[in-house]
Amino acid sequence: MRTAFFVDGYNMFYGLLAGTPYKWLNLKGLLGHVAYIESPQNSLISVDYFTSSVKPELATRGRVSKEAQDTYVRALKTTNVAVHYGRHKLEPAKAPRFIDRKTAASRQDKIDIWKLEEKETDVHIAISMYRTAARQAQLHYDEQIEQLVLVSSDTDMTPALRAIREDFPDIRVGVILPRIPTRKKPAIKPDYW
Repeated sequence: MRTAFFVDGYNMFYGLLAGTPYKWLNLKGLLGHVAYIESPQNSLISVDYFTSSVKPELATRGRVSKEAQDTYVRALKTTNVAVHYGRHKLEPAKAPRFIDRKTAASRQDKIDIWKLEEKETDVHIAISMYRTAARQAQLHYDEQIEQLVLVSSDTDMTPALRAIREDFPDIRVGVILPRIPTRKKPAIKPDYW
C-alpha cells in the first residue's frame, strides 16, 4: 500500500524527542520501518515535515538551537523529506499566576506574560493532506497513494482527518502519536494505529 506521511515536527520534537539522545532521528528510515511493520505490503512514497524556524532570541540555547534545527532540516532534505515552514508569533498576554501545585489557577489573579505560538503549521498540514487525497483521482492507479498517515498528537487535526475520510473513503487514514500513550480515547478513530 502506497503511503504518504505528514509529520508535525514541533509536536513530535516536544512530545517525544526533547531531552532525549534521539533528536537526530532518521525520520524517513523510521517511518519506512513503521509502514513495513504495519504491513509488509506498505511502501513509503513521501514524507512531508512541517515546522517553524527556531527563534534564537527565545530558545534556551540561543543561536545553537537555531543552528541545530537548520542542520537537522538539511539532513532531512538529503533523504528527500519535503520540509514546510510555518512561523512563530510572540505577543504580550495575561495568564493566571502560578503559586504552587496545590493552589488552583484563578482568573482573578493574572500576570503579564509573553505568549509564543506556532502559527500556520496545523493548517498547512491539513491542506497538504487534503490536497494529496484530492490529487489521487487524477493519477494512474499504479501511482495513487492509498493511505495518508499523520504523525501528530494535536487534536486540532481531527476535523481535517474527518473531512478526508468522508470525501475520500477509498484512502486509508492513520495516526501515529509521537508521545507516550495516555488512557484518553482518541478524538477520531483512525483506520489503524
